[in-house]
Amino acid sequence: MGRPLQTLETPALLLDEARMDRNIERMRRQVQRLGVRFRPHVKTSKCYEVARRTMEGAEGPITVSTLLEADHFAERGVKDILYAVCIAPNKIDHVLALQARGVRMSIILDSVEAARLATQRLAGRGVGVLIEIDSDGHRSGVRPDSPELLEIGRTLEAGGVPVGGVMTHAGSSYDCRSSEAIRAMAEQERAAVVQAAARLRAAGMACPVVSVGSTPTALFAGQLDGVTEVRAGVYVFFDLVMAGIGVCAVDDIALSVLATVIGHQREKGWTLLDAGWMAMSRDRGTASQPLDQGYGLVCDLAGRPLQDHILVGANQEHGIMARRPGASGEPVELQVGQQVRILPNHACSTAAQYGAYQVLDPDLRVRATWQRFSGW
Repeated sequence: MGRPLQTLETPALLLDEARMDRNIERMRRQVQRLGVRFRPHVKTSKCYEVARRTMEGAEGPITVSTLLEADHFAERGVKDILYAVCIAPNKIDHVLALQARGVRMSIILDSVEAARLATQRLAGRGVGVLIEIDSDGHRSGVRPDSPELLEIGRTLEAGGVPVGGVMTHAGSSYDCRSSEAIRAMAEQERAAVVQAAARLRAAGMACPVVSVGSTPTALFAGQLDGVTEVRAGVYVFFDLVMAGIGVCAVDDIALSVLATVIGHQREKGWTLLDAGWMAMSRDRGTASQPLDQGYGLVCDLAGRPLQDHILVGANQEHGIMARRPGASGEPVELQVGQQVRILPNHACSTAAQYGAYQVLDPDLRVRATWQRFSGW
């Protein structure tokens, strides 16, 4: 028998296993339909028990955002790892150490300067090097039609490092406001890397890997002609940002924070909880969406939203629960000691506040505790 939620000291990070498995199966079906390889991003969960359910096999492939993630999964037998942040020179020794342990490491870069630095250390070492492509102006990468793309490729090849491929992340998909817009962004993402790969191949570089990825574009892509692999991470848990752009429903969100009522400011309509921004993170990703969820959407213990109740404010250890600004009606009356669940804006940043997941069974009892890790 699992432990009842009431026995947990709060705040605690809850993982609804049934919802998570449903989300994983949804992505699995989509990737199978698209006919490409799946390289799940493990940065969201930072937990082997979660990530192994998303992987094609025990050896991967996976995507990481820190080399500590690469270490953690390499220790558990994963052999195919893409480090998907532009490489810093002070991390190359770490990459080579992983490679020496039998891991097939791949890194990314997006400048001639970085390519020159990489060739000084990586020539003949077997580390894959992908060129990051800017498909949407969101963050890093080189434009697919830029002369610099070919210059980066030639710098790598002249230095004894073959161009392993191209990759991109359509982060602007998080700003889309309709499924049509997400589908258009998915096609924009695909077209950008395919164009980049074609230019590199026309210049005599093999460029075998063409990698795309974000949860919205992965789930809404109509076709991925010319792409070899897809990456995605937050789909495992989903969150309020994903719900806000229509990628999932609120009841698909598998991650929540268990909190306890510790007091009231009734004249203000406030209920005080023991989960502030240290428990939820300061991420306010829904603030720019049509429906602002404050610091999180408050639910009952079954995970059902308490109508229009959110965390309207957060101090370090205090969460302020109240009706959403502009909502009518009276606040829900909760007694000191009652528990609620709070859905997060951004699953990655909320999960990062905790050392473990309390895994819920279908009867909403804690059946297991899964450790997670953090750091670099």
